[in-house]
Amino acid sequence: MLQQTLVLIKPDGLKKSLTGNVLTRLSETKLDIVATKIVKVSRELAAEHYKELKDKPFFEDLLKYLMGEYHKKKVMALVYWGEDAIEKVRKICGATNPEEADAVSIRGAYGRITTKGVYENVIHASANMAEAEREIKLWFQPGEIIQDFYPVKAVKGTCEKKVWA
Repeated sequence: MLQQTLVLIKPDGLKKSLTGNVLTRLSETKLDIVATKIVKVSRELAAEHYKELKDKPFFEDLLKYLMGEYHKKKVMALVYWGEDAIEKVRKICGATNPEEADAVSIRGAYGRITTKGVYENVIHASANMAEAEREIKLWFQPGEIIQDFYPVKAVKGTCEKKVWA
């Protein structure tokens, strides 16, 4: 089944210069990258991304981690698309807990748990199709993705935007 999935290379992955290694591993999936950008993550974006974990005791540390307060203040967001994208990407990522992840997975090879108990697991990947849709729509606008997955509508009006001078 053709699917799309959100992938985030988290601030620890960027700080450790693992972007190339992670992208090389993800290329093994033979999926297409249909969107990518570097994002400075706001508190609002981080909280919305992890909203299902808001009642967990580690929620605040999770937000700080994604916002880059422990590392670089940026995330690389990508959308991968292709046959069984979610399963393929999650398999290469490995278990969320780096200590439980297979050593050949991205998280097993590059992740760690800090002395404060924060999972620095380098990468995020959507868990299922509903989560992928919610996350992709949260991180990307329709015009930033070169593949049409979800219905869109044209909106007319005047809005201010930055343009090259």
